Amino acid sequence: MTTALDHAQAYVDALRSIGEQIAGPNAGEVDYEARFPAEAVAALREAGAMSALVPAELGGGAVPLGAVAEGCFELARHCAATGMVLAMHHIQVGTIARHLDGSQWFEDYLRSVAAEQRLIASATSEIGTGGDMSRSIAPVTPSEDGKLSFEKQAPTVSYGAKADDLLTTVRRAPDADEGDQVMVLSRSGEHELEPTGTWDTLGMRGTCSPGFVVRARFEPEQILPAPFSRVMNESMVPLSHILWSFVWLGIASDAFARGRSFVRAAARRSPGEPVPAAHSLSRVMSELTMLRAEVRSGLEDFIAWSEERDRERLGTMGSVLRFNNLKLAASEQAARICANVLEVIGIAAYKNDSPYSVGRHLRDALSARLMVANERIHTVDAGLLMIAKEL
Repeated sequence: MTTALDHAQAYVDALRSIGEQIAGPNAGEVDYEARFPAEAVAALREAGAMSALVPAELGGGAVPLGAVAEGCFELARHCAATGMVLAMHHIQVGTIARHLDGSQWFEDYLRSVAAEQRLIASATSEIGTGGDMSRSIAPVTPSEDGKLSFEKQAPTVSYGAKADDLLTTVRRAPDADEGDQVMVLSRSGEHELEPTGTWDTLGMRGTCSPGFVVRARFEPEQILPAPFSRVMNESMVPLSHILWSFVWLGIASDAFARGRSFVRAAARRSPGEPVPAAHSLSRVMSELTMLRAEVRSGLEDFIAWSEERDRERLGTMGSVLRFNNLKLAASEQAARICANVLEVIGIAAYKNDSPYSVGRHLRDALSARLMVANERIHTVDAGLLMIAKEL
């Protein structure tokens, strides 16, 4: 008899195998060509990974969030872009699943995600808001035929051109305040993406995240019932910071593994002699241990608070601070670990054609500070620290 633990472990094992056999061997090319990791995503679809967070009663995998996070970690150890694409997809699916509020349309949509292994992207950032996800400029506009529409200027839409569907934040109506937001799920054929830029970046090149003008026409029932202010605090922000952090942990963990391999090789070349780099690597290990503990602690808090009555704690300022600080700590520590491994190894880590290279790891990890800019988060936290009581 298969237990829930067996089910979760089977999911993690499947993603580890995809990371080792498919994502990893293609990671260099994905990075160099700034192309979508199509082979790995196809394998994830084949494994049913796209519906891991869809409830079992809707045909999904009903995989525990902890296993989903570990799966993102396993992929990111081999290809950060693949891990991030799946993490972002899971953020959208998890958000929808947690806020169905009895919507038959969204229940049917999740059934289609499970049956067709559909890939969802998101458009939450918008030109003119200064990176503030809690405000939208583009409104939902009614048409005479009963349909609704919007046009949004999005500075980035990760893997948007490769996704089947799009979850977008917009103002509820033309006369609504910027903070009165909703989320709209538009399927392929219901939206168009007009490119407004390119994606020739320092790192995370395989996420293919240029800017777009997003235009969509859709039915009223394609608006997620819950207001975005609640969705953002209870699900989208904490899920984003948790799953992103597991991706960054995966990047840092593989960088450390390369440092360890380098030190071991040096020890084998000179048996019985001290290896100076080992002392430095020990310091990196302590940093990685702290990062791992913080990331997993954030996951545990979110799971526990989600099980409380009405998810009350997730709506508090203390919760916002908790998950903002997770993002700040993980994004800064992961890049620091990669940089420190570079110093431990030296020139062999700096060379792109070396088995000890950590150039891609460092470049990918540097993106973490910009995914919801850390300076903006510090500004939010500074204000909350003055008034929050739940610390």
